Amino acid sequence: MKLIKYPDRSQWDEILKRPVLNTESLFDTVRDIINRVRVGGDRTVMEYEAMFDKAELTSLAVTLEEIEEAEKEVPIELKAAIYLAKRNIEAFHAAQRFEGKKVDTMEGVTCWQKAVAIEKVGLYIPGGTAPLFSTVLMLAIPAKIAGCKEIVLCTPPDKNGKVHPAILFAAHLAGVSKIFKVGGVQAIASMAYGTESIPKVYKIFGPGNQYVTAAKQLVSLRDVAIDMPAGPSEVEVLADESANPVFVAADLLSQAEHGVDSQAVLITTSEKLQTEVVYEVERQLGYLNRRDIAEKSLANSKLILVKDMDEALELTNAYAPEHLIIETKNYMEVSGRIINAGSVFLGAFSPESAGDYASGTNHTLPTNGYAKAYSGVSLDSFIRKITFQEILPDGMAAIGPAIEVMAANEHLDAHKNAVTVRLKEIRK
Repeated sequence: MKLIKYPDRSQWDEILKRPVLNTESLFDTVRDIINRVRVGGDRTVMEYEAMFDKAELTSLAVTLEEIEEAEKEVPIELKAAIYLAKRNIEAFHAAQRFEGKKVDTMEGVTCWQKAVAIEKVGLYIPGGTAPLFSTVLMLAIPAKIAGCKEIVLCTPPDKNGKVHPAILFAAHLAGVSKIFKVGGVQAIASMAYGTESIPKVYKIFGPGNQYVTAAKQLVSLRDVAIDMPAGPSEVEVLADESANPVFVAADLLSQAEHGVDSQAVLITTSEKLQTEVVYEVERQLGYLNRRDIAEKSLANSKLILVKDMDEALELTNAYAPEHLIIETKNYMEVSGRIINAGSVFLGAFSPESAGDYASGTNHTLPTNGYAKAYSGVSLDSFIRKITFQEILPDGMAAIGPAIEVMAANEHLDAHKNAVTVRLKEIRK
């Protein structure tokens, strides 16, 4: 961890740098895999599964028998926790349903919008060092609420060709239509272009390593939509002297164990807290199963001491964290001044872990400073809004002359004429 005290404003850009994720350097390799999958389909995907995931597969689809077997293997306490999380995620996202209102912009001119679900969506769930069944819930539940007709999920199998039971249980519970044993770039390519087994989708969601990120970027250039730009996960804790150093350290470590390129940041007005958090991080680190990962991540982490809360807030908004935990005595007042963040956790008893799993909010969020321009995944991510308008004769009579003038001044005669012929008909 890097301890930084009272940094000058000229140092802020350097201090707030994230671990570099240079996906452009991977584009040639990733593009080659994508192109091979487009041509070779299932056979090529299976070859890549043998190469990258060490799994010898004869088919890509997860069978109903495998799902039923997985349900038996998931412990009852985990099933209960997943059910609880599902209920909360459903409640939060169902409340986001769009209600279009008809608006009479002037007499005889009515405009409105209708929300329509994206028909086919693809969800990517990483394998790697942790079975992210929580991400299954975060993506599949809003897709189901939105009304997506086909929800396709790809996730890498283990070397025995099996998918983690909790991932299968969560996917089935959340309403996923089809599940495939495919990971990495080949999964993104399969969902973007389709194979004999895997349907082509219209939008791809989900996190992944730098190769998956590069693949999503490439296929999104012209062929399929993606959820958002993505990078390594990150958290900031914004705290004052009232914060509990045990809680703060636990929050920083909960992020650090995600991956070696994750970043945890503390911005505080209390030098005493900064010192205590250093001790607590070292103490708690020794109890972690993923200690090696967390230690490497902490090399990218910073504990920053600033002179007052005004400066702390300005630095926070400049950083635009994916996750922001506010542990201050007046956290509600402080939160009102936050303008750049993916998801905000208020008070000493609102850890990021709650949002990651079960409070109901979505944990698929913009990283790498993209919170300045992007929102996290929500129900809106799975729908499109179609615009409608109805213009009656009296409305055309009122609005038509203005359209004619505007079209003429843009030198678009056919646009003007489409109105002129109607005005002539109205004036007969």
